[in-house]
Amino acid sequence: MIIATYNINGIKARLNALTNWLEMRKPDVAILQEIKSVDENFPREHFEDMGYQVETHGQKSFNGVAILSKLPLEDIRRGLPGDDSDEQARWIEATVMGEKAVRICGLYLPNGNPVPGPKYDYKLAWMERMEARARQLLEFEEPFLMAGDYNIIPQAEDAKHPENWTEDALYRPESRAAWRRLLNLGFTDALRARNAAPETYSFWDFQRGAWNRNDGIRIDHFLLSSDCADLLEDCQIDSEIRGYEKPSDHVPVWVKLAA
Repeated sequence: MIIATYNINGIKARLNALTNWLEMRKPDVAILQEIKSVDENFPREHFEDMGYQVETHGQKSFNGVAILSKLPLEDIRRGLPGDDSDEQARWIEATVMGEKAVRICGLYLPNGNPVPGPKYDYKLAWMERMEARARQLLEFEEPFLMAGDYNIIPQAEDAKHPENWTEDALYRPESRAAWRRLLNLGFTDALRARNAAPETYSFWDFQRGAWNRNDGIRIDHFLLSSDCADLLEDCQIDSEIRGYEKPSDHVPVWVKLAA
């Protein structure tokens, strides 16, 4: 089973780019972020014609997450528990029914800038809620993963120039501490478990020629529970997609599971 995560930065702007990548990589499941579309305007039929079941949790002009799956999906849930007043569409869950059932959580974690301020407070509170949900799912002792745009640079090697990010919400000590608390629950960072190559990034800003200079950061991640990590066969980044026509500023990351 190949499961991918991809921040597409707007389904309307990236429909062709996303379609071309799906035809190239042929993932069984694609977890999308920043669809920037309400549910009823998402091009559902386009992807259904490609053989995907489509589940969305959309929001007008901002945020929005989705799951495209060639395998049956069960127990679909939308929204991160813990705050009924939170209207931002950043979380979607489903169980993928492959040879083995795998629970997937697709997430678009808040950016958090500027720091300090209410946006950063929201980011840290959101991560606390995510940790609480992760603890709940771990109690089932079944394979599950959390994948998406975390807006977290875990370590210095995950940025070409970490010194430029020291005061940014993506790299602040509080953000990385929250990331480590997740790891300490027993999760595996799938990319680092399979690919220790230097200068391995998933995001390059549209400004200042970042792609041409490989001035990137790694902020799109798969965290696998121990039961899921036992199924891990590979994890890679399709970085070449960033150089294609009308790309997102993110590129797809994918795992291959024995499931």
